[in-house]
Amino acid sequence: MTITARELNRATLGRQLLLNREPLTVPEGVRRVVALQAQHAASPYLALWNRLAGFAPAELDAAFTGRSVVKATLMRITLHAVHAEDYPVFRTAMEPTLCASRLGARFAAAGLTPADAGELLPELLAFARRPRTSAEMQAWTGERLGAEQRDGAWWGLKGYALLHHAPTDAPWSFGLRPSFIAAGTGAGPVPVPVPADRAGESEALQALILRYLAGFGPASVADVAQFALVKRAHVRAALRALDAVVEQLQGPDGDTLFDLPGALRPPAETPAPPRLMAMWDSILLAYADRSRVIPPAYRPLVIRRNGDVLPTLLVDGHVAGVWRPLQGGIEATAFHPLSPATWDGLAEEAQSLRAVLDDRETEVYSRYHHWWAKLPDADVRML
Repeated sequence: MTITARELNRATLGRQLLLNREPLTVPEGVRRVVALQAQHAASPYLALWNRLAGFAPAELDAAFTGRSVVKATLMRITLHAVHAEDYPVFRTAMEPTLCASRLGARFAAAGLTPADAGELLPELLAFARRPRTSAEMQAWTGERLGAEQRDGAWWGLKGYALLHHAPTDAPWSFGLRPSFIAAGTGAGPVPVPVPADRAGESEALQALILRYLAGFGPASVADVAQFALVKRAHVRAALRALDAVVEQLQGPDGDTLFDLPGALRPPAETPAPPRLMAMWDSILLAYADRSRVIPPAYRPLVIRRNGDVLPTLLVDGHVAGVWRPLQGGIEATAFHPLSPATWDGLAEEAQSLRAVLDDRETEVYSRYHHWWAKLPDADVRML
């Protein structure tokens, strides 16, 4: 079976709840879309506003506080908000990547080994049974290792240890100074045992791939590897083990794509409403081949060299420009001409978005405004 580029786009939009806002609870919505990039505290809120009918930011506040949704270092070694029940298997699947990254060269430069981390972790997690600030965690590390090893050790441990970010501050639950709490405390998910062998990691990776395909499929080996930052060889091996439960399709460029039988694949002609996407929205980063959503000519405009991913206009399912909130409203910059009906749709979205921002942070993402000076001439309108 062959799937066209437009059908691939509609499959992504449908599974990511971007064809229609769905009447789901916040935990249900987070589980459906698998994971929300959360390195900027506002982005999970705006991601859910785009996807859930009647979304109220206070519902995500409550989910973070009650820990039905948790924020932690996971896929691509970056912060994600995920359903608490998904965290254990996602973290186990990410064990080799996180170990290599966080307990690797920089950790070694501090004179430490993964074995040293293994000795420190039980006591560190016991210390973090209640929320601890980064300064407190760093001081704890310094008391045990000394000042010379403190910074390198804490840099590695905060990304590797089974820690969640604890809500700290308005307007988006998490302030600029993070606090941490051990997984498995309070209402959070159970602790994640580090597998004694590769078998446990392989099973967890298979489970992660199935969740990924449910939320982002159809996808290639390269796409899965990009989403999780896992070696392609490991993805291929996991897909071979899943041969009986996944199916193969031929992508628009002839590549082999994998998917779940019976998964949602809307027709190519399915309408896609305009959306104002959050910074670092997952649909812009979850694939090696991002052309299913981002026209190649626009990719360097919205994904900057340092990794910043600007808030984008989504028109007919594809990136068509960027937006930012200013005092006068939502400023939209379109990279190509848009129809009057499209501008009207974006204006309706902007009005809804302003209602969310006015209660929280009117000029969210303002620290990234310097990128706008580097954009080419375009159609700029205040919505």
